[in-house]
Parts: sequence; structure tokens; C-alpha cells
Amino acid sequence: MRLEIILEQEEDGRYSVHCPALKGCHSQGETREEALENIQEAIELYLEVVNEKAVKVVRQQPRSNVIELAV
Repeated sequence: MRLEIILEQEEDGRYSVHCPALKGCHSQGETREEALENIQEAIELYLEVVNEKAVKVVRQQPRSNVIELAV
């Protein structure tokens, strides 16, 4: 899966970064590299939580099946 992110250098020299496709998925870092590592982790955690919530809802539906698909 490929997602676009927005990386911005702040006035204090630090970096902020967010993923527009994932509402509320933001991070930051002292360096560009740290900000990119942090957003990678934030995206992974965001998707994990969203997936867990979706699976929980689907499992409550009697005619639904949960099937794992790697992307």
C-alpha cells in the first residue's frame, strides 16, 4: 500500500508530517528522517486500530465473514 504524506518544516526547525488519506494521522520529529519514521509508525498503528474496529463490527453480523487480505 502506498500513501502520500505531507512533510513540513516548522519555524523552529522541527518537522511535522501527516497523511491526508487517514484523518487525524499526524506525527512530528526533530529531523526529517525522524518525522518520516514516526509517521510510518503512526500509519501502521492507525491502520491496525481501524482494522480491529472494523473486524469487531463485522463479526457481529451473522452473514459476514472476515477474510485477511495482504496489500
